[in-house]
Amino acid sequence: MKRYESLAGDIARSIHEGLLKPGQRLPSVRQAAATRQVSPSTVFQAYYLLEARGLVQSRPRSGYYVATHARPLPLEPETASRPDGESRDVDVSELVFEVLQSAMALNVVPLGSAFPSPLLFPLDRIGRAVASAAVHLDPWSTVDDLTPGNAALRRQIALRYQMAGMDVGIDEIVITNGALEALNLCVAAVTRPGDAVLVESPCFYATLQALERNGLRAVEVQTHPRDGIDLDALEMAIARHAPRACWLMPTFHNPLGSSMPEERKRALVTLLARHAIPLIEDDVYAELHYASQRALPAKAFDREGLVMHCSSFSKSLAPGYRIGWVAAGREARKVARLKLTTTLNSNVPTQIGLAHYLERGGFDRHLRRLRATLAAQQQQYVAAIGEAFPPGTRVTRPAGGYFLWIELDHGVDAIQLQRAASQLGISIAPGPMFSASRGFRHCLRLNYGHPLDARMQAGLATLGRLAA
Repeated sequence: MKRYESLAGDIARSIHEGLLKPGQRLPSVRQAAATRQVSPSTVFQAYYLLEARGLVQSRPRSGYYVATHARPLPLEPETASRPDGESRDVDVSELVFEVLQSAMALNVVPLGSAFPSPLLFPLDRIGRAVASAAVHLDPWSTVDDLTPGNAALRRQIALRYQMAGMDVGIDEIVITNGALEALNLCVAAVTRPGDAVLVESPCFYATLQALERNGLRAVEVQTHPRDGIDLDALEMAIARHAPRACWLMPTFHNPLGSSMPEERKRALVTLLARHAIPLIEDDVYAELHYASQRALPAKAFDREGLVMHCSSFSKSLAPGYRIGWVAAGREARKVARLKLTTTLNSNVPTQIGLAHYLERGGFDRHLRRLRATLAAQQQQYVAAIGEAFPPGTRVTRPAGGYFLWIELDHGVDAIQLQRAASQLGISIAPGPMFSASRGFRHCLRLNYGHPLDARMQAGLATLGRLAA
């Protein structure tokens, strides 16, 4: 994030939290530059950005003032979920299909989408790399490394693990058709129909769909909207249900946006290793962090090979290309065999093209721009929700990814809200689709991965009126 964006973010937070009041004068450019030890041009850029967002107003020969319409940000959710702890069959696919089907049209306001704007990605450069790979394709590459995937791409993935301080060998990595196939292969490798699997409450709806498809029972475990799954509750669930696997998203959780602190990730891995329970770690948003450094995944603390770390380029680089992977630990051979007997291989030219793109070093430059954009859009969306939604609405502030979890008044039914919004061309993701027990009926997930243009602003305003 650039200096002026950081300064603008700090001032925006002060406005939304009520530390700077509507109509209050901001420090002069000279004062702000001296206080923050930045150049006057940096302060001007920050003030221009805040003015463009409607948070400050300039007055000729007087300076910059907090806009009179600015209001405090909505509060964050503070209460962990309270699932009943029962083991249950899963039946969410019909609801998920209904919601996703209503969000597929191009003219729909995509607040319920699972994907950020495709315009945020270097698809032209990726396309050229893949086209070049296809034109110059070595015929033998179509059968080399057939099931585990292209060796050059696996080396690039192993290198990124190494850059994060993790020792993950290339032989542990299996390339898949997106992270979803990786996750499905992992759960098939370590469970049988009827087994119990521990999940967060709420959890990603595709997790529930996978459990439903494999005839598995879900045990929802208490989860905090900021710090992730509760380890005491997890240990009690292990003692009660003897689960065969644990499927979690410890970093930038979908839908909550929560992230477990690293010391709790270490404790999580230690707890599961003590009971010999494999962890299927869904980590598709890890590269979308707003801090200066990427948080370590639970995989970093694995010494027993029990953590199967699943990720993808779909959320960070190449949406639609469907290239994911799993670092499968001790289950790598079994996962590879399952891949062999299901989809056999992932698209070879795409794998080679992505490997070439990564070798040329453009990925990290792209990520820096993408992270800064998403961080700025989060601030804009939270402010817009504060303006449009009823008083008492609570909104998360994730440190990465592009989802907001919203808690409305308990009298609001998110399913009814979704259906009413859909009739008006607005998609949202209602809370019950993230729960095997159909909980969170007053909650919803919103996507802030699209620029907050006039269409999105109008969609939020309409949604706020419906919620009221």
